[in-house]
Amino acid sequence: MPLKIVITDWDTVSRGDLDQSVLAEFGEVICYSNTLDDELCDRIKDANVVICNKTSIQKKHIDAAPELKLITLFATGYNNIDVKYAAEKGIAVCNAGVYSTNAVAQQTFAYILAHASRINDYSANVKDGEWEKSKLFSRFGLETHELCSKTLGIFGYGAIGKRVALIAKAFDMRVIAFTRTPKADSIAEFVDMDTLLRESDYISLHCPLNDGTRGLFGKNEFAKMKPTAYFINTARGAVTNEQELVDALNDGVIAGAAVDVLSVEPMRDDCPLKGAKNLTLTPHVAWAALETRQRVLDITVQNLKAFVSGVPQNKVN
Repeated sequence: MPLKIVITDWDTVSRGDLDQSVLAEFGEVICYSNTLDDELCDRIKDANVVICNKTSIQKKHIDAAPELKLITLFATGYNNIDVKYAAEKGIAVCNAGVYSTNAVAQQTFAYILAHASRINDYSANVKDGEWEKSKLFSRFGLETHELCSKTLGIFGYGAIGKRVALIAKAFDMRVIAFTRTPKADSIAEFVDMDTLLRESDYISLHCPLNDGTRGLFGKNEFAKMKPTAYFINTARGAVTNEQELVDALNDGVIAGAAVDVLSVEPMRDDCPLKGAKNLTLTPHVAWAALETRQRVLDITVQNLKAFVSGVPQNKVN
């Protein structure tokens, strides 16, 4: 029997470069660019399957969709879904598993390399005519550093953390990591939290957001870091106390930071990070390479095939 499939927020995965017609083999597909909370109940009321990325689906929405059997996400994280209530109602919730490892690791090192080599600063100087004023062939007025022998601290050592560690080793960096479930590893040296904070030249977050990590990086943690340390968050915005990160940057407690994720997205006008010194901000795009977005669509198709066959995959509830 054909399914009625509702996509609630297609524009969060496609900029017109993905083909949603691959979902049509499973039934009727109704696609919305985005869905507001007060629109959701009506849009999914007859759905058998809901596909979403960041749409919040809670008890009231589930109760409004009596035919709903599957929620499958264009994402790994599923904290926007009431998975417990979905399970009580017999609704499977499936995520996209591991799909953005390469892209997020690549973006992490884009930040690291841009900081170490001062690429953006030097480019701006050249465009401002500073090189033309130089009497020497090379104008190296900004301090840059090799990554070789520097220490990269990785907080959270899942698939992305491991890929970042592997890239770091190619630069001959020392890699240390903190994880709550350390396993034997030939790349990273596992350390406690204090050691990670005190010894790292670069600290990169690759952890989920949960009760144990929410607001974990704040004033006390930044104070333990080297004054030359560079802090990177491509994980979840709420892992960091944003105002305390701003204070650490503006007071020179740490040298700089790169942030791709915020506690509230999209960014609001009153976001404190807008006033921070030595901060690179990107709009939650570390995951969003074309290949990555295609992969998450492919996984969604596989999730639907598995569900139809009676053996759901990537089930989180």
